[in-house]
Amino acid sequence: MDDLFGMDDSARQAPGTRRGRGALSNRVGRYERETRTGFDDGWGGGPDGEWEAEAPPPPLRTRLIPDASRSVIARNTSPDIPFDRSINPYRGCEHGCTYCFARPSHAHLGFSPGLDFETKIMVKRDAPALLAQALRRRGYDVAPIAMGTNTDPYQPAEKEERVMRGILEVLREHRHPFSITTKGALAMRDLDILGEMGRAGLCSVGVSLTTLDNRL
Repeated sequence: MDDLFGMDDSARQAPGTRRGRGALSNRVGRYERETRTGFDDGWGGGPDGEWEAEAPPPPLRTRLIPDASRSVIARNTSPDIPFDRSINPYRGCEHGCTYCFARPSHAHLGFSPGLDFETKIMVKRDAPALLAQALRRRGYDVAPIAMGTNTDPYQPAEKEERVMRGILEVLREHRHPFSITTKGALAMRDLDILGEMGRAGLCSVGVSLTTLDNRL
């Protein structure tokens, strides 16, 4: 379990292990009692040294961890947010954008907002079933559900996990309005549902394009 929850991770990661990752470090979250600092002891290279060519460090792999949340709809009463409920199928995001405002939320799980955020992904596999229960509960008031407000529902894990697809099927069954914000092209997979719900005025999708290329 120490390996799973990051106790084997040093504060700084060797460059070779960070390939394809957005964060440069894996500093301990603000709520932890202990901190860790990585250093090169001279045996086989380290975070600040050269790794031996014959034994390069393995790249950081993504770990999918089941999320045991008992509810799936998050509520807010903030006056500056245009929705009062949202769903996030995943906690953490493999897109790993360095500027992501959701990174600090990983500290509440005992993870680092750094590399843990993009390599240790909590998956809410029960989300479709929990959503169906919530929508059928007596007294539920209908209002648009926002998705992609914290982490991207169409991040790479969704290709195999299909949690978002299950959520959309439940929303279509109940003719429930929703909105999506994503930078994942995987949204194209669900055009059958998005198109149907969009034509009925029950769905909107916003695509985030991040680039320094003015021509694009």
